[in-house]
Amino acid sequence: MSELFEAVDALVASRSRLPPPEERKRLRRAHGLTSDEVAAALKVRRATVSGWESGKTEPRPPEREAYARLLEKLAELYPNPADATPPAQAPVPATFTGAPAAEQQAPSTGPAPEAAAMTASEPPQTSAPAAVPAAAPRPSTTTRPAATSRRPGAKKAAPAGTPVGTDPRFANGPLAVVDVEDGKVLAYCVGGLVLDVPAKSLPALVDWTLREAQLGAPKLVGPGKDADPLIVLTAAALERYGLPTALAGEERDTGRLAEGHKVVKQLARAEWRLTKRGFGPWVRIYRPVTGSERACVQLCIPAWNALDPRHWGHAAQLPPAELARVLGTYAARVMTPRGSTAVTGLELMTALHPPTYAVRDEETGAWRKADGKSPGSLGEDPVDCAPCEAPDGHPLLADLPRFHIRGPQEKLFEEAYDWARPLTDAEAMRRHLVGLDVNMAFGAGANGLPAGLGEPTHVRQPAFDPKLPGSWLVDLSHVDLSRVKAGKEWVELDGALLPSPFTPKGDRPAGPAWYATPTVAYAQELGYEVRPVEAWVRYESGRYLDSWYTRLRDAYLATMAELGVEANVPPADFLAAMDGYRDRDPELAIVVSAIKATVKGGLGKLRERPRGEGWRPGERWRALERPTWRPDIRAAVISRTRINLHRKLVKHAAFTGQYPVAILSDCVVYAVDGAGPLDFLPYRDGKPLPGGFKLGVNPGLVKHEGTQTVLWGEEVRDRFNAPELNLARYIKDGTINDIDNGE
Repeated sequence: MSELFEAVDALVASRSRLPPPEERKRLRRAHGLTSDEVAAALKVRRATVSGWESGKTEPRPPEREAYARLLEKLAELYPNPADATPPAQAPVPATFTGAPAAEQQAPSTGPAPEAAAMTASEPPQTSAPAAVPAAAPRPSTTTRPAATSRRPGAKKAAPAGTPVGTDPRFANGPLAVVDVEDGKVLAYCVGGLVLDVPAKSLPALVDWTLREAQLGAPKLVGPGKDADPLIVLTAAALERYGLPTALAGEERDTGRLAEGHKVVKQLARAEWRLTKRGFGPWVRIYRPVTGSERACVQLCIPAWNALDPRHWGHAAQLPPAELARVLGTYAARVMTPRGSTAVTGLELMTALHPPTYAVRDEETGAWRKADGKSPGSLGEDPVDCAPCEAPDGHPLLADLPRFHIRGPQEKLFEEAYDWARPLTDAEAMRRHLVGLDVNMAFGAGANGLPAGLGEPTHVRQPAFDPKLPGSWLVDLSHVDLSRVKAGKEWVELDGALLPSPFTPKGDRPAGPAWYATPTVAYAQELGYEVRPVEAWVRYESGRYLDSWYTRLRDAYLATMAELGVEANVPPADFLAAMDGYRDRDPELAIVVSAIKATVKGGLGKLRERPRGEGWRPGERWRALERPTWRPDIRAAVISRTRINLHRKLVKHAAFTGQYPVAILSDCVVYAVDGAGPLDFLPYRDGKPLPGGFKLGVNPGLVKHEGTQTVLWGEEVRDRFNAPELNLARYIKDGTINDIDNGE
């Protein structure tokens, strides 16, 4: 009888109901899964999953039953919006979070790290999203908008062309800039709306924001959480609510108000809490989560340097309406700022890959936190890095002798290029030095990168696997750049004129050293054998940064399109569009800078160092307690981008005989006769050299960084007696502010 039951079960499974092909793809993408991950789980090929999602083929037993179960579970998490029940009848699953995530980490105030970045193959020429709003005329920065009564509670109009939220819960957008005018407190929102604010104190302002302001933004993915409303306080608003317009004395040194300040006490009496960062330039004010309800408001105080001018330009000096437009555009295209651009970049990773998700309890029907972490996420618990990946002072290195300096055999050192060489006699006879700069370099390097999602495993004498994320101890000193493979062909090059792809300074390795997977894989690609001695590998992996890159790429392209720089245009038109693009709309140009800083800073945060607080070498610091402290992912991104840049250098040299004279991060300088990129890049009939440099706005493509004369370069090097001074550092405008080559 049991055999009959099994036969019946198999027969039922063979006809398991499946949603339409397009719905299958939607559900997979909604959960952040790649076709590779689904294929691995079902033990089929990636092409098989693609066939199921395109409708070309249908799954057969036994995979059909498992695939149907996967789609059923995903459909519970991400119901089709067309079939969704109104929120009043179908409550949204709770997001299982404790105190706000920002409580775990204060924003970075240090300079954003640099890294070179090029993709292994050019990213698709994706244009800006179809729903990009047309650029609106910029309002005057010296006049206030006229009054309007477009909506109840609205008093004045902010600049047009600012994105507006469509979720009715957040009808007034993600944020508001609160100012005082003629004795009245006004909240300048995005989308042409200014509200009267009745709040007389800061606790009352927080209550008004949560109860009446209708501010916030919907979650980015199904298992995520809605963005908390952001209130930006101008100097006049600071005075109205009893806050200083500038931090002074000890408060300036600590970067926050003293715990005994009267406003901090007001919040405490009203039972509001502050995160560990305290009341500083970015403030999170919250009450503990009850059920599915969050009560949290974030404050931004530009007068206290919340908007770092290195990344936000002159945003802090903008009138309220224009500032709401700048921050609102950034919030709509990236996310509501959570702190510095670096903090926001890191928070965006978590927002797109939430560590947990909700499931419905089969017995009670209530929503509860699922067991285990969300697929493709880093989870809720931090994991220790491998000893070779640990920065100096990490607890894993506490047993090392004092003042011990780790060499390449002990420490993974994957950084961006900082390399230069003297000009050859032939190059010294050229007329110009032309710099090429890679667009959104960090993001392009992260695109498509397999990242380790779990703990490292130590392996001795491993067989190298280019698809396995990790760190490898291997000798690459035998790789000779004079004869390498470029694709399937062996090519002869002048290896002395090329930097080594294996070290940031371009020096040839002297022996075994630790490298990230992309670096070792490139040695194989060049046609040389690799034999690792040991490795720390991560068997659980996924393309963790893909959705992060995609969102930032789309934000960048959308904003550049509004500034008149479109994708998929001829190279000459692209160069013409880039000329003076920032002057067409200085406020939108601020958004571009902030987006690029979000990319760099977010990846830099993956290996954040101690930030004071009495830390001593060998002790843990706060950043180690978050799951997104992952120096291995940062190293892999930098490794991949440096390697892919080198691949283009090889292609260009093999085809043209031209070699770089300086590289700094994502900027490459060539000595040529022409004055611009089109004078030496090998375009034919408008098409670039396959695998070489290509002009365009997309991340991974290049733009013109600057042109100086060869005489200028030689004079600068002679003046400072530095024959290898990195001219890429000064190629943009020729201005030299330091003479130590950046060390």
